Amino acid sequence: MKILKKILLVLLVLIVLLGIGLCGYIFHLKPKYEGELQLKNLDKQTTVYFDDFGVPHIYADSEKDAMTTLGYVHAQERLWQMELLRRIAPGRLAEIFGGVALKNDQFFAGIGIEEASAKAIAKLDKNSESYKLTQAYLDGINQYLEEGVTPIEFTLVGVKKQKFTIKDVYNIFGYMSFSFAMAQKTDPLLTDIKNKYGASYLKDLGIEGEFNTTRIKISKEKTEEYSEVSKAITAMLDQSPIPPFIGSNSWVVGPKKSKSGKVIFANDPHIGFSQPATWYEAHLVTPQHELYGCYLAGTPFPLLAHNRDYAYGLTMFENDDIDFYQEKNKDGDVTQYQTPTGFAIYEIRKKTIKVKDSSDVVLTIKSSRHGPIMNDFMERLEKKNPIAMMWTYTHQPIQILDAAYGLSHANNKEDFKKAASLIAAPGLNVMYGDAKGNVGWWATGKLYRHNEGVNTHLILDGASGKDDIVKYLDFEQNPSAENPEWGYVYSANNQPETIDNGYLYPGYYLPEDRAKRISGILDAKSDWDKEAISKMIYDNTSDVAVAVVKNLILNTDLTSISAEEKQVLEVLKSWKGTTNLEDIAPTIYNKWIYLYLKNTFEDEMGKENFNLFLGISVGKQVIANQIKNENSVWWDNIKTKNVKETRKQIVSKSFHETVATLQKQLGNTISDWKWGQVHTVEHEHPLGKVKALRGLFNVGPFNSPGSNEVINNLFFGFNEEGKYYTKGGPSTRRIVDFSDIENSWSILPTGQSGNPFSKHYDDQAEMYNAGKFRKMKLNKEEIVKTSTKLVLKPKN
Repeated sequence: MKILKKILLVLLVLIVLLGIGLCGYIFHLKPKYEGELQLKNLDKQTTVYFDDFGVPHIYADSEKDAMTTLGYVHAQERLWQMELLRRIAPGRLAEIFGGVALKNDQFFAGIGIEEASAKAIAKLDKNSESYKLTQAYLDGINQYLEEGVTPIEFTLVGVKKQKFTIKDVYNIFGYMSFSFAMAQKTDPLLTDIKNKYGASYLKDLGIEGEFNTTRIKISKEKTEEYSEVSKAITAMLDQSPIPPFIGSNSWVVGPKKSKSGKVIFANDPHIGFSQPATWYEAHLVTPQHELYGCYLAGTPFPLLAHNRDYAYGLTMFENDDIDFYQEKNKDGDVTQYQTPTGFAIYEIRKKTIKVKDSSDVVLTIKSSRHGPIMNDFMERLEKKNPIAMMWTYTHQPIQILDAAYGLSHANNKEDFKKAASLIAAPGLNVMYGDAKGNVGWWATGKLYRHNEGVNTHLILDGASGKDDIVKYLDFEQNPSAENPEWGYVYSANNQPETIDNGYLYPGYYLPEDRAKRISGILDAKSDWDKEAISKMIYDNTSDVAVAVVKNLILNTDLTSISAEEKQVLEVLKSWKGTTNLEDIAPTIYNKWIYLYLKNTFEDEMGKENFNLFLGISVGKQVIANQIKNENSVWWDNIKTKNVKETRKQIVSKSFHETVATLQKQLGNTISDWKWGQVHTVEHEHPLGKVKALRGLFNVGPFNSPGSNEVINNLFFGFNEEGKYYTKGGPSTRRIVDFSDIENSWSILPTGQSGNPFSKHYDDQAEMYNAGKFRKMKLNKEEIVKTSTKLVLKPKN
């Protein structure tokens, strides 16, 4: 008995010691929010106040010291995220994740972002402020890398620490630029449809912009399976540990539309959800400069920011900046290809990809005058028809560092506009408002023209030259609006009005749902204030969906419906288009939409291509428009011989299936079919995919309001299951009110910190889901009172 007691006592002591050790380890891993530290390359003492949500307010005697400090505190919260982001473009994920990331690495190594970064860096002015401040930021990151706590992810995955360089910054911007683009998902799929079924099948998809009736108004101040390309790229982006940029809302209300007579700025960029979240907020104050910004991990200047003088943000322009060309090899010689002036030799480069716990993979990349040949690093794409990708980002000078610096250091509207003009790619809608009452919107990107009749949504002829770009447009020809007479500017990824003598610029614009709702609400009111804007940014209503429901019901055969189906129709008839947690109608609506599209398009496209189609802008545009077209060739099911289906048959069939599947999924009581039960969100960390680690790293799940293409755009993909897992949404919601600048508002989807042991890892998640905000503090007295204090001293 005594021996047993001794054994139990020893076990108890070991458990206690283990618990103490674990607690000590966790405490050791937490970010440092108070006390003192020493930093190399710091000229004078700098103070960081971390407010009640972990936002650093950095007070320094010089901007160089502020940037060094920013690099350090940014790294202590987001070093893991920085590490992932810098690895994507050069193809270095397989080094830490193994073969599962190899396809991703081969693709990004192949398209040439790293090589374009090197060329841009070679041309940098090393004496410029943008360069020197970037180096100061990198100094801060690297000191944390050397002396700070190693993130738990580094330990679990086995990441070897390596210094950050300016090439990493450029590679991060390069990945961001590619994730904005849509051509890589769309053009090969549309070419495949045209080759299989003819041009009449494309006509009904609205690819010439005819569905974009709500356009942003412009105002100057007074038989190869080409779809394999789409499938492969989409799969890689969807599986990437860093989410893609999707869309966004922004509007800036001018003085004559606001209650105070001051500008009110609103912006919520839509990005795929992840954990940690995309943006890191920081407030920098020096005697010469003050800025409160949202920073991407590993980048020195914010893409969203404000101070007491001006505010800016962005949405995706969705312009077409990638063209695919089918090259023609010389007969008997695959090293040469046809050009308008004869045959040219492909450029060849080799790249080694390191794979964890496996042999290195040597990638051979062949490039034509248009760009890299995609067949060489993508599976399932035949070699006989080489497809080259021409991307503006790698073909034009990359001045993104100077652009980001200029946007964040503008002294007036003209300075800001000049900085925006430096962005060749990605295409962005850059939004602006200032304390002087100016509002502005500029579409950035190096826009270009082809010969008349060239459809850039299809794979083009690379051999003849007839499909080549014939001219680039000056920035002044880009869509824009400055202080328009209607009193506001806005963007919701919808198509702008015509440019360049009536030219409707091609792109992958999203449906007019959000644009129509935003412009309609703004037009109806001229006494806007911050509170009203905050309600608008969380608006969950789709006017377009209500119209779609009317058309669906109108085209349904109602002669043989059951009592339960009649109840379902009554719910839909009384629906106001809202997508709140307790609503029943959106559950019915989205199931019916999915089945109506499936029964219309899947027979021609096949299952994989149909699922791809649902996720691109063309598929989204079709939802409200296909139902109006009684004579569309798509209604007929090509798999039913000697029968030609009609619109009414397809829509009716889809309705009956909708009710039956919802009864099976959610039960026979219609009042139980609540939207919040089927529309959920979980913010996933790359390591949260491992079941045992999910609880530590992931945030959620939560029942989620909102939906696809409402202002509160919490978007999802359709599936057979009938569960709508939110893929992404507003990556931040910001409202900057120049009548009360010190009390402007923001919210992040989860929290400031990427450290799972920080209290700021997820402390905004429930607020975000509930439609709440927190302050973006500028008042130093208030900041000091509500913050912890970290003092950074120069290290001798």
